[in-house]
Amino acid sequence: MTLAALALVLVAAFIHATWNYAAKRSAGGLPFVWVSSVFALGLYAVGGLGYWLWQKPELPVRVWWVIAGSGALKTLYSLLLQRAYRSGDFSLVYPLTRGTAPLLATVGAILFFGERPTPLALAGGGIIIGCVFLLTGGPQLLKTDRAHLRQGIFYGLACATCVGLYTVWDQRAVAHLKLPPILYDGGTQLVLFLILTPFAWRRRDEVVAAWRDHRGKAAIVGLLSPVAYVLILYAMSFTPVSYIAPAREISIVIGAFFGAKLLNESDAPRRLLAAAGMAVGILALALG
Repeated sequence: MTLAALALVLVAAFIHATWNYAAKRSAGGLPFVWVSSVFALGLYAVGGLGYWLWQKPELPVRVWWVIAGSGALKTLYSLLLQRAYRSGDFSLVYPLTRGTAPLLATVGAILFFGERPTPLALAGGGIIIGCVFLLTGGPQLLKTDRAHLRQGIFYGLACATCVGLYTVWDQRAVAHLKLPPILYDGGTQLVLFLILTPFAWRRRDEVVAAWRDHRGKAAIVGLLSPVAYVLILYAMSFTPVSYIAPAREISIVIGAFFGAKLLNESDAPRRLLAAAGMAVGILALALG
C-alpha cells in the first residue's frame, strides 16, 4: 500500500468513527436515515456538479445497474446499522461491524476475483476471529441477561456482511469500470434516497420529528459519511481491496474509545483490548 493510500484511509477512518458516533446518539431508524440522505444529496449535488463541469465524464447507461446494486446494498446497511445501534452498545456494535467486514471483503476478493493474500494475511484473519470472540463475551452470551447483546451482535454481523459485499462491489466499479468516485457514490446515495422516499412519506410525522430533534446529528452523518467513503473509493481506485478494506478498519479502536469514554458503556477494558487486537489482525491483513 502506498503512503498516499494509507493517508486517505487513516483520515477516512477518523471521519467514519465520528459520523457513526452521531448515528448512535440518534438511533432514529428509517426517518433519520432519510433525513441524513437529504444532507448527503445536497453535498453531492454541489460536488458532483462541479466535478461534472470540470471533467465532463461519460457514464454509459450500462453502468447504472452497478450504481443501483451498490445503492440497494447501502440502503440495507443503513437501516440495519440503525437497528444495531438501538439494540447494542456502540463499543460492541461498531468494532464488531468494522472488524469483521474486512475479513468478509477479503474472503470475497479471494473467492470471486482471484486475489491471493499471504500467510501473514491469513493469520491476521485468525486474530480478528479470536478478537470477535473476546469482544462479544464468548460463552457469556448464552446467559439470559445478555439477550439484548445477542440482538446487537446479530445486527452488527448483518451490517458487516453488507459492508463486505459493497466494499468488493465498489472496488470493482472504481478500479475496473473506472467510474469517478464522487459521481459513483453520489449515484448510490440517490438510489438510497429514492428507495426510502415512499416509506418516509408514509412516516412523514416521524420524519418531521427526526428533523426537529436530530437534524444536527443527521447533518453530521449525511455530510461526513460521503467524505469518508469518497476518500476510500479514491484509495481503492489504485490499491487492491484486500489492502484497503483491512487498513480502513483502524477506526474500530477510535469507535471503541468513543463508546467506552464518551458513552460510559460497560465492559470497556475488554472491548478496548479486543478492538486493539482487531487492529493488529487488520494490520496483518494489510501487510499480507
